[in-house]
Amino acid sequence: MKALITGATGFVGGAVARQLDMKNDIQVVAAVRSQSDSLLQSVQQFVVGNLSTTTDYVAALSGVDVVIHCAARVHVMNDDSQDPLTEFRKENVEGTLNLARQAADSGVKRFVFISSIKVNGEATNDRAFTPNDTIQTHDPYALSKWEAEQGLFKLAEITNMEVVVIRPPLIYGLGVKANFKKMMQVVEKGLPLPFGAVHNQRSLVALDNLVDFICLCTKHPKAANEVFLISDGEDVSTTELLQKVAKAMDKKVRLIPVPVSFMRFVAKLLGKDDVADRLFRSLQIDSLKAGKLLDWKPVITMDEQLTKIVKSKQ
Repeated sequence: MKALITGATGFVGGAVARQLDMKNDIQVVAAVRSQSDSLLQSVQQFVVGNLSTTTDYVAALSGVDVVIHCAARVHVMNDDSQDPLTEFRKENVEGTLNLARQAADSGVKRFVFISSIKVNGEATNDRAFTPNDTIQTHDPYALSKWEAEQGLFKLAEITNMEVVVIRPPLIYGLGVKANFKKMMQVVEKGLPLPFGAVHNQRSLVALDNLVDFICLCTKHPKAANEVFLISDGEDVSTTELLQKVAKAMDKKVRLIPVPVSFMRFVAKLLGKDDVADRLFRSLQIDSLKAGKLLDWKPVITMDEQLTKIVKSKQ
């Protein structure tokens, strides 16, 4: 099998490229913005430039059986674009569909699209998200991912190319950055934290688990034209996550049980409602479909993935 990966120099795409390259029966190629030294020498690179409506993938798609589309304009806090939705649509919708149409024309059998749980919504209350829920997109990024999904499934209806959509929650693993990396740095410093009484529940997915599932979706016949939510299968509160991170680091975490209502009040005064939402809201997903339909099981536990991250830094 020959697999084309977009976003192969990124957090998820890079891990997928490394995993697939280890398999003797798979040839891995990457569509990249510019030549990169971060990819294995065995991965053939095709410089295609930015993800746009005019990007030419013809050479990169030659002989390709499956496309794994990880590249995207990612969600960022405090987006300073004058029209964020237009910018997200250019890459995440129009750019994705441009690639997909060329893939279908080139005879690609399957297109695996890495979407986001934000398509389902920002938070859960009495039950976990499922693939069949009514969509609740709350920002331009989530809307662009949803529109891309719909465009891909319409394309699948009129071509011979199958589509698989995967909506992961927060991903953590080797090379993790942004908020998760900051959290680990704070725990490592041993600073007292006011999160000793947070009782939310959040689903996360270890990078190793996500990559394993993506690889399965490249070939499993029952994955065709399906939407999957994927997680580790063990939900944790913010308090529990901090404790697990500290345990992996062999550190003592000092968690003060400050009431969540008080912390939300302070966050609102400081204009940090979005930060409070990420810390205190619940976001649970039901990933049973992956197990029932594809017989998939997580390959690593949360504790094991956290320990792996810590050991990589020693």
